[in-house]
Amino acid sequence: MKRKSMEDSPCSVARTLDVIGDWWSLLIVRDALNGLTRFGEFQKNLDIAKNMLTLRLKQLVEQGIMEVRPAADGSAWNDYILTEKGRALQTVLVALSQWGGEYLPGCKENTSTLVDREKRQPLRKLVPQAQDGRELSPEEIVPRL
Repeated sequence: MKRKSMEDSPCSVARTLDVIGDWWSLLIVRDALNGLTRFGEFQKNLDIAKNMLTLRLKQLVEQGIMEVRPAADGSAWNDYILTEKGRALQTVLVALSQWGGEYLPGCKENTSTLVDREKRQPLRKLVPQAQDGRELSPEEIVPRL
């Protein structure tokens, strides 16, 4: 079944999901944010088929989320590096992680908590805020048409 493209949708959520809406893409970005750069590292960590990883990395590069560079160590391999656009997805991943930690049952001892690198304290829960800093509930948020 061919997937319908949402690239022309007026909805930014639909357009975003068109680019990063499959779980492999977000998991690759997550691993890249955690320092992985090599094809083999992604493949081993995700236990993903090589052909699937090849396709996802190609799409992430085409979308400007990652770029391919010669390996930093001078080897014949390539490194997959997040661009600024790709690093900006960290906020999305933090929100997903916080939502999952709160609402999805799981084995608590195997759940990771995101922390501030310097202070080693858990991150504050992300909440939508108005321009003036007020926290907004779902009922207070509407699309501007």
